[in-house]
Amino acid sequence: MKTLLFLMLFSLPYFVNSQEIKWKGTSVDFSHGKLKVSDNNRFLVFEDGTPFFYLGDTAWELFHRLSKEETEKYLKNRREKGFTVIQAVVLAELDGLNTPNAEGEKPLVDNDPTKINEAYFQHVDWVIKKAEEKGLFVGLLPTWGDKWNKKWGVGPVIFTPENAAVFGEILGKRYKDSPNIIWIAGGDRPLEEEVHGQIVRAMAQGLRKGDNGNHLVTFHPMGGQGSAQYFHDEAWLDFNMRQNGHNPRFTGVYENTLNDYNRTPVKPVIDGEPIYEDHPIEFNAKKFGHSISADVRRPLYWNLFSGAFGHTYGHHSVWQMWQPGRNPVNFPLMPWYEAIDQPGAWQMQFGRRLMESRPFLNRIPDNSIIVPDNVSTSVPGAGSYRFVATRATDGSYAMAYAPVGRPFTVRMDVISGKKVMAWWYSPRNGQVQKIGRFSNEGVRTFTPPGVGENFDWVLVLDDAAKNFSKPGVLKK
Repeated sequence: MKTLLFLMLFSLPYFVNSQEIKWKGTSVDFSHGKLKVSDNNRFLVFEDGTPFFYLGDTAWELFHRLSKEETEKYLKNRREKGFTVIQAVVLAELDGLNTPNAEGEKPLVDNDPTKINEAYFQHVDWVIKKAEEKGLFVGLLPTWGDKWNKKWGVGPVIFTPENAAVFGEILGKRYKDSPNIIWIAGGDRPLEEEVHGQIVRAMAQGLRKGDNGNHLVTFHPMGGQGSAQYFHDEAWLDFNMRQNGHNPRFTGVYENTLNDYNRTPVKPVIDGEPIYEDHPIEFNAKKFGHSISADVRRPLYWNLFSGAFGHTYGHHSVWQMWQPGRNPVNFPLMPWYEAIDQPGAWQMQFGRRLMESRPFLNRIPDNSIIVPDNVSTSVPGAGSYRFVATRATDGSYAMAYAPVGRPFTVRMDVISGKKVMAWWYSPRNGQVQKIGRFSNEGVRTFTPPGVGENFDWVLVLDDAAKNFSKPGVLKK
């Protein structure tokens, strides 16, 4: 009874306060300069060395479907939740070439990538500027992949290597002075023919030429793949992006991200499209239902603790900006303007707050922190029960993620100081509980304060002498 009472009391703030926690001010301060890859090639930083946490949201149809008023509502909402990057597509997937945007404009003249419609792009300009005002980067995809490989979708295919280079240069020149651009080539289609890779390369090189190298460039692959398998050694690819996929039962999130982390030459890695909240499980809503917030929280920590420099969230209604009157794609549960306040969207900020409360340019994955036992804490392929860990190279802190509320055992000697301060941090509501001070010797078993499959936890171990703030609490 005491355990149940404590669980109820500790969980209560989730229901009362979690959706009242809003990011103060702009989400990103662009005064630190341009983004670049860190000196150790693991993270992104600003020109002055300030670390950058990439917390993305997939708003693929943002330019295509939302009005100015709706765009303001959406961007304000994402700023308040601490997102730092909005991923959106210029030539959108859902008939983005031939169905006009909310302003009544199509992007191209006669579907020719070398002839843009100025009125359409003035709206894109406006959205990018509004995002800048709110301290948000735009992860800008020039086109969805069905425009160069109509494996599925609406299409039509309009790109060749030649006009892709021109289109990339047009976009690069147009936004070269915008401080809030990250270029994302690709668009969720496989490179099945040699020409597909040529088109992607030509467009990326056109972007680079047009914007004089002012912005970072990556590639958005199809599900279960990563940019590294196609372009890892190519100079235009600044960091690797994965799409680890939309199946909460998928067992390879940690391993796939870690494999890209371990590639040489070293490049930063991020999961740019994990499972969306309220997404049909295995794309089959009738058989398996939809994902929940616990399903989207787990990949956040699996990816971060396997070495990713950030993470992207998505919601099944928001990516398509679905609302009544529009054709739904695969059973969305609610309109986009309701979905933006789903629990998982609120909870992403707690991952950012946790990472930014500790130095993270020296953070590395280290699953040896967790002692193998009967909860499958270090068994590859343990799926939703995969326990993972990360630490600072100087031993100043370590973190272990428990995707379910079960006891687990960790090595205390990973902390350099003689005394270890231990904390519980809740990914569900950002609440912190101090556990106590311990010796940095041997192993110790910790039992989370809440049990059950949807009660995930982060165990934070600090060198007590460092006097870090509480986990997730940012210094002013």
